[in-house]
Amino acid sequence: MISLEEKEKELKYYQDTLHEVKQEIRKVIVGQEEVIEQLIWAMVSDGHALLEGMPGVGKTMLIRTISEVLSFDFSRIQFTPDLMPSDITGTKMIEIHENGKQSFVFHEGPIFSNIVLADEINRATPKTQSSLLEAMAEKTVTIMGETRKVSSPFFVLATQNPIDMEGTYPLPEAQMDRFLLKINMGYPKKEELYEIIKRTTGTESYQVQKLLTTEKMQKIQLAVKEVLVSQELLDYTVQLIMATHPEEEHASGLVKKYVRYGVGPRGVQSLIKVAKARAFCSGRFHVSKGDIKLAAIPVLRHRLFLNFEGEASGVKEDLILEDAIQYTDKVMNVR
Repeated sequence: MISLEEKEKELKYYQDTLHEVKQEIRKVIVGQEEVIEQLIWAMVSDGHALLEGMPGVGKTMLIRTISEVLSFDFSRIQFTPDLMPSDITGTKMIEIHENGKQSFVFHEGPIFSNIVLADEINRATPKTQSSLLEAMAEKTVTIMGETRKVSSPFFVLATQNPIDMEGTYPLPEAQMDRFLLKINMGYPKKEELYEIIKRTTGTESYQVQKLLTTEKMQKIQLAVKEVLVSQELLDYTVQLIMATHPEEEHASGLVKKYVRYGVGPRGVQSLIKVAKARAFCSGRFHVSKGDIKLAAIPVLRHRLFLNFEGEASGVKEDLILEDAIQYTDKVMNVR
């Protein structure tokens, strides 16, 4: 049986490895510290992430760099309006053998990788988008009545342009809810633009080391699950979720005014998972209230459904969630 000292040493090694992963990513990606952190939270929580940002901010480059740092199988799917579900999942094809007999042979699609980059996911039609749903939810793919398991670990890291851009299709609600995090990727700062120019317009190239195997990632995911959450923080988290329901007595003011449906049970599960991941990545084995608050917006922003007034006014989900957090602090007497 492993001793407590050996266990702590092992966990410290994993935490140091995750720090090294971030350092390797920074060799290629300038800035975007929060985005990098949140993507790592998603992966150590065994979840999927959706990156939203304007074209050219580095969404695809960031995910490709992460795949290079991790020793995982990687595939990229470029979503377009004519992309078919079979282009993602694979299909069975008739093959003729040497003896003249025919049989169906399954040809795997790009979904059978550890990291799947779903690039510009909202460029494809809802039918094609939904072909990812089973793999994201159950980690299986069913083709012509036959169910196959995808690789383990398995991450869908998707990118999308803002929904109001021409030629985009909103993701189905069921699929949006399967993303552990929705991460907004903004423009780089002024000083970061100088560094981007320096790195990308000269002759110098940047190579990254592979630091994590699939086996190590699975051990890290198990370690993250063991991070402790106090009853007090569970009470706070549940109260925060209830504050997003407009019909509840303790809903915040902006929720009552602009929200049609609040966050469901998968939202509270996801919030605890990501709070544990943040605590672990910060070198702690217990969740703090700060972990809950910092995880809340990227975990919950895509799980709120606005009413007509909310849609018409253009109010942002982040603002509503900030109001819900402040109101929950008041209800729970948190300073």
